[in-house]
Formats: sequence, structure tokens, C-alpha cells
Amino acid sequence: MNNIVVSKHPLVQQKISALRQASNTSQAFRELSDGIGRLLMYEATLDLKLIVDNNIQVQSPISAYHPVSIATQHALVPILRSGLGLLNAASDFLPHAQIHHLGLFREESTLLPVEYYNKLPQKCTVDECIVLDPMIATGGTADAAIKILKTWGVPRIKFVAICVSRQGIERLAKEHPDVQFFVAVIDNELDEQGFVVPGIGDCGDRLNNTGSSKN
Repeated sequence: MNNIVVSKHPLVQQKISALRQASNTSQAFRELSDGIGRLLMYEATLDLKLIVDNNIQVQSPISAYHPVSIATQHALVPILRSGLGLLNAASDFLPHAQIHHLGLFREESTLLPVEYYNKLPQKCTVDECIVLDPMIATGGTADAAIKILKTWGVPRIKFVAICVSRQGIERLAKEHPDVQFFVAVIDNELDEQGFVVPGIGDCGDRLNNTGSSKN
């Protein structure tokens, strides 16, 4: 599917292999997630629009030049709580972006998404939202987040995730052909409880040192 970009960078693959290890400390998991996030953000920002200000001249050590800036207005949208693990990387790439948080979780018995936090402004004033969530399993939470943002009125959505299931990402790409998905790895299996196999575990717990090892 044309709207799924899987990173082919060797460093991403090496970091994914390290990230999977159950023996990682929370610090190691955070550092690896951040490193992968930066490489994915490079991919996600390759098509940003530039504007040259021909009315201003800035002096370099050699001569004057016209400054260049990013024309696209962004919002970064981490899905609580694990999406916060990608926020530092994303905000370093786009330091002037708005940051809006969405609180969504997957109810364990039904596997359906539950929204518990949404403080989006009444009016959308950005050109593009980049959703941040390390894991896509069934795709239900990601689908809910995308629908919330579409209802809000954002013209363009990108989604950055580290580890996704083939079932989940293909579902999302089909249901939202106008959304671009930037991912580090696609795992082929979901178990009977809806966990990605081999996966990277429960990102919220692993980032925050709060227990469970599942995703």
C-alpha cells in the first residue's frame, strides 16, 4: 500500500532488535525509542514545504542570502501514555509545532478503544498533524485517534509508530488512504489476546517502569 512507509535504515533495524529485549531497563527502552523516533521523523518530514523570504537578507560569513523556513504549520499528537516516548524526538524536529494530547486505551475484554482525554482546541489552525504512538496492534486505538483528528478538521494526517502488526497497519491504510503511516517494523502475527508477536511489549509500562511486558 502506497501510504505505508517502512524504514529501511540499518540503524532502525538494529535498534528494533535491541528494543525487543525483555531485559532492557526503562532508561534503555526510552533511549532506543527516542533514537528510532528520530529516524522515523526524518522520513515523515521529507516532504515539508519550504518558503524563501526574498524580502529579507541575512549575512553569512561570506555574503548575504535569503533565509528559508518551513511553511507547513504542524501539530504533534502523542497518544497517552506511550506516545510521549516519541515526543522529544518529534518536537526536536519541529520545535514550533503545537502539541496536543489524546488519551485513548484498549479495553482488555473487547479490544475496543476508549477515549478518556481530549483537549483539542475548538478550531484547527494547523496544516498537518503527526500522531505519535509506538505500537499498533489491532489498529483500533489508531483508528479512533485518526477519526478524532478528521472530525477536528485537520487537512493532513501522518502517523509515526515503531512496531505494528500487519493486520492492524493494513486495516488502517485501507480505511484511511489519505493518511501516511511511517513505521519501523511490521510484525506478522497477533495472538489470541490481540498482542503483537514478537512485538516490543507494553510501551507505556516499559517506558515508565510500571510492570507488564506485553503490548
